[in-house]
Amino acid sequence: MVTTAKRSYNRRSEDQRIADLQAKIEKIKSRLEEKQRKDSPVQREVTRVQRVLRKFAQTAQDNGRSDLAMSTQAFAAGLERLMNAPDEPVRRRGRLAAAEPVGSF
Repeated sequence: MVTTAKRSYNRRSEDQRIADLQAKIEKIKSRLEEKQRKDSPVQREVTRVQRVLRKFAQTAQDNGRSDLAMSTQAFAAGLERLMNAPDEPVRRRGRLAAAEPVGSF
């Protein structure tokens, strides 16, 4: 007679369960906020445009125009990145001005 090994179960602590539920609440809140965004019609149009761009890129690739396919894919990736960006862009420091000396001579 062959006996199978018993499974060992790890019961989550109350703190782990609370943390999981809080993460779930945050996810639902962000989803609700996404639905209530002002640019929701823009979001719908962007998904349509991305679908058409993917189709065009595939057609270009099938017909030997990989340059057009790559350009289209790059444009679609940039568009997606812009749509997922926060409303206010992050300000970055510019490069040093060309008139400023870098080192001493």
